[in-house]
Amino acid sequence: MDDVAIAGAGPAGALAATILARAGLKVRLFERARFPRHKLCGDTLNPGALAVLRRHGEVLSLIERSDPIGGMLLTGPGGVRVRGEYGGGMAGRSITRSALDCWLLDRAIAAGASVEEQVAIRDVSMRDGRVGGVVATGRERRSLTHPARIVIAADGRRSAIAIGRGLSKQPARPRRWAIGGYFTGVSGMSAFGEMHVRQGYYIGVAPVPGGLSNVCLVATPGGHPLAQPAEMLLSHLRADSELAARFAGATAVSAPVMLGPLAVDATAAGKPGLLLAGDAAGFIDPMTGDGLRFALMGAELAAAVVREALGGTLSIDRAHLELAVRRRAAFRTKWRFNRTMRALVASPAGVIAAASVARALPSVFAQMIRYAGDCPERSSTDATDGTD
Repeated sequence: MDDVAIAGAGPAGALAATILARAGLKVRLFERARFPRHKLCGDTLNPGALAVLRRHGEVLSLIERSDPIGGMLLTGPGGVRVRGEYGGGMAGRSITRSALDCWLLDRAIAAGASVEEQVAIRDVSMRDGRVGGVVATGRERRSLTHPARIVIAADGRRSAIAIGRGLSKQPARPRRWAIGGYFTGVSGMSAFGEMHVRQGYYIGVAPVPGGLSNVCLVATPGGHPLAQPAEMLLSHLRADSELAARFAGATAVSAPVMLGPLAVDATAAGKPGLLLAGDAAGFIDPMTGDGLRFALMGAELAAAVVREALGGTLSIDRAHLELAVRRRAAFRTKWRFNRTMRALVASPAGVIAAASVARALPSVFAQMIRYAGDCPERSSTDATDGTD
């Protein structure tokens, strides 16, 4: 029997596995895909997410395969432009999810975690009235049960465990979809991420190692959202006064990926013997660029609770309740901020009002960019150059 079974080897699952394996626990990761694999993402780690990774080892090897992100460029209706630097020597990193996920998984394996790829977790198994393992479909399409003392579900926003056990659901509103792809030849790129907020939608643009640009449209489309994702993305770029000229000579390097509806609400952090982490524990529209920080810090919290539960200082039956308390304490303020930003974009009047404030007081939005990047308050002694 394993001490911990983790469904999903993405950022949350891999980091939790690393922490727990280093603590001497027997950890097994299950992943339905085979790495490397592409994942729709903004492809950036903000300073807060990078700080989480630094707490668990060296990041020089990550720095070497990524590019620096010094802040965000925010634009809005009426020509509003706010360029906010993270400042204090702080920087995020630009790295594709394919490269980041492989880096994190390699660290988990090096720490001693076992990995089962191309194994889909379908549900949890029960033992003595609590979750006691996972039920999976293996490479031979056979149903297998893997026992474990505790389970972490980190299998994404469409988590088979969280949804199947009634712990998460997609809300009726908002119903936004993301369409993302990579382009070459985009003019005017810099070492800044970009967020172009418009009435009813927003477009994120970020430089990616190798001369690529990551472009992601998040909108509430009319009609059937899956009908023509490439044309929908291109039509928004061509119609945008800020982006049309910059993308005039650009070329898409592959077909875009669509994901949605995006929002997922979790009603609990788990149940006896089961903890949720990453997007399985809830997913908020990623317009503030801190989705990976939520995932990584959520993995930290879940791993800490597991260690206490298996170490005998916390009841396994109450571990999920303790995790819920810690997640609220850690994320409550940022959740509120993100939901406010999401509501602002959804309201035409809100976008116009925000544009007016940005024109009159750009420093307010520059400060919001630092907050969205999870940058700590600067002091004369705590600056870091973002290169480890």
